[in-house]
Amino acid sequence: MPTEVKVMDAHEMRRALTRIAHEILERNKGAENLVLVGILRRGAPLAHRLSRLIEQIEGTAVPVGELDIALYRDDYRTHAVSDIGATHIPVDITDKKVVLVDEVIYTGRTVRAAITALMDLGRPACVQLAVLIDRGHRELPIRPDYVGKNLPTARQEFVEVKLEELHGEDSVCIRKPDEER
Repeated sequence: MPTEVKVMDAHEMRRALTRIAHEILERNKGAENLVLVGILRRGAPLAHRLSRLIEQIEGTAVPVGELDIALYRDDYRTHAVSDIGATHIPVDITDKKVVLVDEVIYTGRTVRAAITALMDLGRPACVQLAVLIDRGHRELPIRPDYVGKNLPTARQEFVEVKLEELHGEDSVCIRKPDEER
């Protein structure tokens, strides 16, 4: 039976997102021309949370979009695409500072797909990346600008992010495979 280790609880997640919100505002000198875009599924709720935090801090609402990258993935031909969502970005992203939001960065391939999808929608002034968890093992030269927690993992481990909006609780766990006997 696989072993599961909780590495982040709801309080730690809230604290990490609050720090990321402050870092986004500091780096961008406020919320002007800022758009948050969550990568579907788990990045979207995090983008909405960051938007609410930024509004509390700055007093300015930041538009939030949701980006479906299913058809932009480099492995879509080998994996069944059963969970296609709808991309919805409420503003034109041309000349905006876009912050892509996702729950975990691993190889970088999801982010590459998201950047390609964004470029089909407009030409942002810049694209930044915010992730809750950076687990390492990059296959592409992609590095997040904002990280909630660096979590070194083995390739065979799995990082599971549970979000209140999708699972009824907030937590991050590492699932380790069975030990070889």
